[in-house]
Amino acid sequence: MRSIFLVTGADRLTFLQGLLSGDVLGLTDDGIVYAALLTPQGKYLADMFVVAQGGALYLDIDASIAAGAVQRLNMYRLRADVQITPADISVSRGVERAPNGAFADPRHPALGWRHYGAALPEALVDWDALRVAHCIPETGIELIPNETYILEAGFDRLNGVSFRKGCYVGQEVTARMRHKTELKKGLVRVAIDGAAPVGTDIMAGDRVAGTLFTQSGGFALAHLRLDWAQGELRAGDARLTLA
Repeated sequence: MRSIFLVTGADRLTFLQGLLSGDVLGLTDDGIVYAALLTPQGKYLADMFVVAQGGALYLDIDASIAAGAVQRLNMYRLRADVQITPADISVSRGVERAPNGAFADPRHPALGWRHYGAALPEALVDWDALRVAHCIPETGIELIPNETYILEAGFDRLNGVSFRKGCYVGQEVTARMRHKTELKKGLVRVAIDGAAPVGTDIMAGDRVAGTLFTQSGGFALAHLRLDWAQGELRAGDARLTLA
């Protein structure tokens, strides 16, 4: 489920530009940007789509975190001319031929399109299989508030972070991680023989090397300490290897 919010006020673009990891200043015409809201320490709080359509600006946020995300955004509002209110529109998505007015999902071509307005009939799509195939994290599963770092979750390859824009909340930590020679941890795709609950520890010998997440078709997403993820790994009774 998604929650859609209308953002109004003269300062709406500059306000979001100073808070989110994506570059939203170019959204003066129709367009869509994927971005994250971070803590000052650089940890993930929420991810969202910022959508400019027909002169209006919307936020598309997973319903499970929407209230907290909007509350955090409003904490930064101070004297800015910005209002964030629920919008009475729906988001539809699919991977077949896009309807008029739809936007390509900015994260990856395999995720198809997103349409904002009246709800459209949606074909049955195995979204988990697509996410696992292309290593795309999901809100509340691989993306965990106050824990996940967005570069470890792959936001740079998902077009969810700009390294050319100015400052935003959490930017300093994110930039430092970007300029490291190599990340030691990250979200990766693994082959899995068996199954285990989401959140199961992944063991490399007697060491906890990471956490198992979404599984589909003999593969899974896992957050791993990469230098420990050599050879066969275990998550409960399941056996894993890097795909």
